[in-house]
Amino acid sequence: MRLHAPAPGWSIDADVVVVGSGVAGLTAALRCDAAGLRTVVVTKTGLGDGSTRWAQGGIASAYGEGDTPQQHLDDTLVAGAGLCDENAVRALVTEGPDAVRRLIASGAHFDSSPKGDLHLTREGGHHRRRVVHAGGDATGAEVSRALVEAVRAAALRTIENALVLDLLTDIEGRAAGVTLHVMGEGEHDGVGAVRAPAVVLGTGGMGQVFSATTNPSVSTGDGVALALRAGAEVSDLEFVQFHPTVLFLGSGSEGRHPLVSEAVRGEGAHLVDATGTRFMLGQHELAELAPRDIVAKAVTRQIKLHGTEHMYLDARHFGGEMWQTRFPTILAACRSHGIDPVEEPIPVFPAAHHAAGGVRTDLHGRTTIPGLYACGEVACTGVHGANRLASNSLLEGLVFAERIAQHITATSRNRPAPETLEGTTLPLLAPDSRLAIQRIMTKGAGVVRSSSSLAEAAAHLESIRADADAETPDDSKPAVPGVESWEATNLLCVARALVAAAQSREETRGCHWREDHDDRKDAAWQRHLIVSMHPDHSLAIRTTATAEFPPTLHPLLQEQ
Repeated sequence: MRLHAPAPGWSIDADVVVVGSGVAGLTAALRCDAAGLRTVVVTKTGLGDGSTRWAQGGIASAYGEGDTPQQHLDDTLVAGAGLCDENAVRALVTEGPDAVRRLIASGAHFDSSPKGDLHLTREGGHHRRRVVHAGGDATGAEVSRALVEAVRAAALRTIENALVLDLLTDIEGRAAGVTLHVMGEGEHDGVGAVRAPAVVLGTGGMGQVFSATTNPSVSTGDGVALALRAGAEVSDLEFVQFHPTVLFLGSGSEGRHPLVSEAVRGEGAHLVDATGTRFMLGQHELAELAPRDIVAKAVTRQIKLHGTEHMYLDARHFGGEMWQTRFPTILAACRSHGIDPVEEPIPVFPAAHHAAGGVRTDLHGRTTIPGLYACGEVACTGVHGANRLASNSLLEGLVFAERIAQHITATSRNRPAPETLEGTTLPLLAPDSRLAIQRIMTKGAGVVRSSSSLAEAAAHLESIRADADAETPDDSKPAVPGVESWEATNLLCVARALVAAAQSREETRGCHWREDHDDRKDAAWQRHLIVSMHPDHSLAIRTTATAEFPPTLHPLLQEQ
């Protein structure tokens, strides 16, 4: 399957094409380039404009005195609610500290003491201070800056303002590059192709599938949708993490909302109701620093109990100086919306934040399509399980991007001849379908889900798909190829897969909360749901036999 789009009018040859310019994509690109591979980076906006730059909290790794990778592993497994791949987590926590050191060596500057020791903070689910940060609460911006500067210094070939469309494959079904559309400001005009035997997806998440999110507008699930159309397997899509403390912007507000980092709670802020009563006490041993799914559920319960639209985060006791030095970005965001956290509690509510699931990979980042790799939020490495531990996401991007680069370098092959762009074309949606999909998903597949809410969401999504299949959808003008139509079509693709998985998982686990199945059921559901797409656009869902992932590739291809 592919998107309805013009045939490529130009092409570039490379050894590796990396799609995405966040921490995962740029790390993979830099490592491949350093190994002598011709590497091309394709990114949807500017090099530094993806999700990474918005990360506030930091990067978790076992740096502190008395801390160990084993303790970091234990906290990650607890947060993942029985669905983490322990081998993947072990790789993350043991290789993480050196990966952070290499990031520092590449030019990233993290907050430190006058003696030069890294300043460590604590976030939800962590039993120790192990999170490094930069600029107080601007870690992602600093990581992005350092990696973009490294890419510029290395003179890597980049194609900015380019939306990836579909995967190219050779006659054996191996990845052979991608098609893409440059949006008017890039090096080329219109649809083209980058032909390469190794394709790395680092496209970020799909937060824009919901109407309220912390994700930028470009996070439309393009990588997951591309993978599904190409025949790859995705997993754990039902586990969408809703961050419990997102700045409430008013009744009915939609789109991207400013995040109020978990590090604010790590430094001692309290969640309270309108009377100033703390409601996390007694709900978990870590109170406000419980894993995010627990805090998000508690905030949601309080909102329902009080009949309001938000709760409050109270950090007035920090004082103005601490707010200015430790959390300047959050302070500025709050004040820009008329809220002064130095003088008043911050209104907060849960909003879509991070996808724990994605394109299924192994420990080398390999997907179920030979030559196609994925890392960062677009991937499901097994690290996060049913709920991501705070500040493990940037670390995952670093560690698994390096693993991908090592594997590509060790197994690089000659460029194959791609097959022609034939096969089923996915009908395009009109651009205004985007908002409809977002509202359907927030209502039916948000923080709280049920059989009835998910069935309603599935029916509405199927109606949108049926309209797109019709020759004259709803008496409106037929959709034409273009960025807005392609993004809306990608959102529908990932929304349908997410809802199907959420319907299938009849339990509550991690950040998947079913009101009608409110218990965790390990005997039946301590396993993964794997989704793929048939040529007729229908979805296939299978359940793994255990909590372990099966191999991504046929045994004969495992060592290739």
